[in-house]
Amino acid sequence: MKERTQLSPYLEKCCLILSANVSYERSAQDIPILTGMKVSRGTQQRLVHRQCFELPRIETAVEEMSIDGGKVRIRTPKGEICRWQDYKAVNLHGHCCEAFLQDNEQLVQWVNEQPLNTPVTCLGDGHDGIWNLCEMTITLGSSDLLVKRSRLEIDDDFEKHFLSDNETLTQQL
Repeated sequence: MKERTQLSPYLEKCCLILSANVSYERSAQDIPILTGMKVSRGTQQRLVHRQCFELPRIETAVEEMSIDGGKVRIRTPKGEICRWQDYKAVNLHGHCCEAFLQDNEQLVQWVNEQPLNTPVTCLGDGHDGIWNLCEMTITLGSSDLLVKRSRLEIDDDFEKHFLSDNETLTQQL
């Protein structure tokens, strides 16, 4: 066991896995069922915040990536208004996925540190914020030269096209 810790490596791993998938409170309820040991939600939160999670480094060129975003609700004390925060996730197809909570700059920096193919295909949902991130990640810069990679946008608004085609079909019947 590591110094200054009271949790076995296995119990620590169980806490980290559960905390990654559910709230600390729910994790504190599930750990005793799975392991027979009680670990409070506060201890699990401290355990997570003690970890140093390093972003992976890719060895081979990335040919495709997709970026998407959304909102996540941050738990607040009972009676207080809930908070929503933005996140963005990037999938470097065939390599790895990463998510960033309210840190678009770190997402762009991390992607630009990876070897990107020329051209790189970037998939997004058409939201301006996503395309802005795609554009920032496919722009290479150096002190002497700024090279912009080629870009092709494909409209993926399936619902709009499906519904309009379906309405046309219904009218023809």
